[in-house]
Amino acid sequence: MRSDELIGVQDKLPPHEVLRLLCVATGRQSVELQLGVELTPDQVAVFESLVARRLGNEPLQYIEGSVPFGSVEVAVDPRVLIPRPETEYLFELVVTMVSEPLVIVDLCTGSGNLALALKARFPNAAVYASDVSRDAISVARSNAEGAGFEINVAHGNLFDPIPQTVKGRVDLLVSNPPYLAEREYSDLPPDVRREPRDALVAGAVGDEVVRRIGEQIGDWMAPGGVVGIEVSEFHAWSVVDYFTDIGGTVLQDLTGRDRYVIGRLPFE
Repeated sequence: MRSDELIGVQDKLPPHEVLRLLCVATGRQSVELQLGVELTPDQVAVFESLVARRLGNEPLQYIEGSVPFGSVEVAVDPRVLIPRPETEYLFELVVTMVSEPLVIVDLCTGSGNLALALKARFPNAAVYASDVSRDAISVARSNAEGAGFEINVAHGNLFDPIPQTVKGRVDLLVSNPPYLAEREYSDLPPDVRREPRDALVAGAVGDEVVRRIGEQIGDWMAPGGVVGIEVSEFHAWSVVDYFTDIGGTVLQDLTGRDRYVIGRLPFE
């Protein structure tokens, strides 16, 4: 069977997902597959197995095994949250606010997507990343090694594993912490609930982790240091009060939702 024919008859998934799964099954580019190439029986069998996985609500990105983020490709699997466009836009926002940061910290690093993208953008910076999940740390370290980046990836709760030597010297701090409320979890799509729950939910209200970051942020930032935190659209304007040390304000994502707390520690 030809690839273009298979795309035309597979109606259980959206066409763009069918095409992406065909890319995984064949190792070919989407343009080739849309034009039409002859598929081997083995390739068709692999494709059908991938379709079955997707119909079972396995996230497409887990099946593909990686996602592009900034200028890097980030490996993902069920141990980590899948990087999303909202977080990539956070990256794009903060890089416009700093020139040559010497010390960068990424809290709740997950797959390491923010840390990797920032290291690629600022290769001379010392980058520190932490996560409370040992599984996430394993993935982030593997991604850093695969990219050839020297990033200090450490297991622990927020600032706990960050070296005390950088306290008061952080030029850029970013985080995509868990920020959903407990009640929101059951309403998530089935494929999102296949991602690590602890990377999504932060207590009854959803602000537990963001609050702890805000309570410590002033001690870690260098004068003029920039902070960018992804937060829930439902409590962005309440959690911004945790960031008075940095003059925090709320910015919107590309869909117009309140999504980020952004601030800068005043210069001395």
